[in-house]
Amino acid sequence: MLKFGNVITAMITPFNDDGSVNYEAAVELAKYYVNNGSDGILVAGTTGEGATMSVPEKIKLFKDVVKAVGDKVLVMGNTGSNDTAATIAFTKEAQQTGIDCLLCIVPYYNKPNQAGCYAHFKAIAESTDLPIIIYNVPGRTGGKILPETVVRLAKDFPNIVGIKEASGDLVAATKIASDAPEGFYVYSGDDSLTLPILSVGGCGIISVASHIIGPQMNAMVQAYKDGDTKKAMELHQKYLPVMTGIFCTVSPTPIKTCVNILGLHGGTFRLPMVDADEGTKTFLIKMMKDAGIM
Repeated sequence: MLKFGNVITAMITPFNDDGSVNYEAAVELAKYYVNNGSDGILVAGTTGEGATMSVPEKIKLFKDVVKAVGDKVLVMGNTGSNDTAATIAFTKEAQQTGIDCLLCIVPYYNKPNQAGCYAHFKAIAESTDLPIIIYNVPGRTGGKILPETVVRLAKDFPNIVGIKEASGDLVAATKIASDAPEGFYVYSGDDSLTLPILSVGGCGIISVASHIIGPQMNAMVQAYKDGDTKKAMELHQKYLPVMTGIFCTVSPTPIKTCVNILGLHGGTFRLPMVDADEGTKTFLIKMMKDAGIM
């Protein structure tokens, strides 16, 4: 039985100056996050600039991260896209790497209706035995999957086991947590909404902030689960400026910048993402100093 845990870090992907993937640095980062509050690692997701990575790059990254930390934590691979057939082909290749589960995004650009969303995830679920986490992020995709569609999929396909809910819609998160089969994982996809989503039936966070406040994010989730809502509230309030500040401009620019500032090897960006400007760097340094991170 897989242990999904409180905090899954949506890990950045370090690139070299020539734009190639720095696999060695990625492995070191994964090890660091495992030792600093992460119960799982999401590889090549949005924060990992997966949209600009090739399938062979992702496959090697999956293999390297699994080899490095797969015996300690859950490793989730992002195989989703807006092309159902391509997603299935990639998923079949990815499942040979040893990853524990899949993250699959609601199709972007195409903007399918709910029947199309259902058919998309049905086809993926029928193509693999791996557990699947649906990724609902309307701000990135231009469309959304509705709670009733998520619940229907969860009931019809046992390997659709959870959702990364990044719509900011607490009503939707509540409906999914209430109506999906017992044990269905509702993860917040927004760090700042972790505690509110826990309060309506969520189980944790697929996190960006955990790159720099992993132990604190895990402690907040665990405190809530232990019934210490006062401690959870205090941690939420204390670190909210970090949870929001790391989205001061388009992600993953701020978090990769923070990682580099802290002396970890976050590496460069891959176009069309670019380095933070000096004003953003100044803001992030002050944010981390104010939070006691540096």
